[in-house]
Amino acid sequence: MDEIWERAVETALDGRTDYASARTLTLDGAVKCVQGRLPPPSLLEKFQNIQHLSIANIGVSSLEQFPRLRSLEKLILSDNLRSLEFLAEAKRDLDLSNNWIQYIEDLAPLAQLKLVSLDLYVCPVTRVKDYRSRVFGLIKLLKYLDKMDADENERPESDDEEEEDEKMRMTLGAEKLTARIGLIE
Repeated sequence: MDEIWERAVETALDGRTDYASARTLTLDGAVKCVQGRLPPPSLLEKFQNIQHLSIANIGVSSLEQFPRLRSLEKLILSDNLRSLEFLAEAKRDLDLSNNWIQYIEDLAPLAQLKLVSLDLYVCPVTRVKDYRSRVFGLIKLLKYLDKMDADENERPESDDEEEEDEKMRMTLGAEKLTARIGLIE
């Protein structure tokens, strides 16, 4: 199973091996976890500068071995979990949509995190009476729940995300230009 995860990471990185420079890793649906386990911690620990990790729809049922990724700001775990017990710290944005989270009490581990945004779309908990006010009461620093603030105003598009996208496009463009210049010389 470890080899399958390693191949999935290699594919997601387009063959690049500089894990330290990776800021985003998307493994959505890349591997189906038969036992509901995450990839080996040693594999994800290579990404100490990662800011955005998406492991949606892989069949994870527990985060027991989730590594500490200090730079991680956004974690997407949609279509996976049944328990939040071992959720790692230091996330700003967390997407848990379409997971089997039924009760407000199931969200208690999130109260310790410094969450700014939490998405719980299609989770059974969204049908609990006073769901929104109870979640905002539980997670004190939370500003956005399901992309809306406590007053149900939509979350504005982040200038930071747009700036990051532009930086990425510029970096990739510069790398391609450098490669072309190298070919010409």
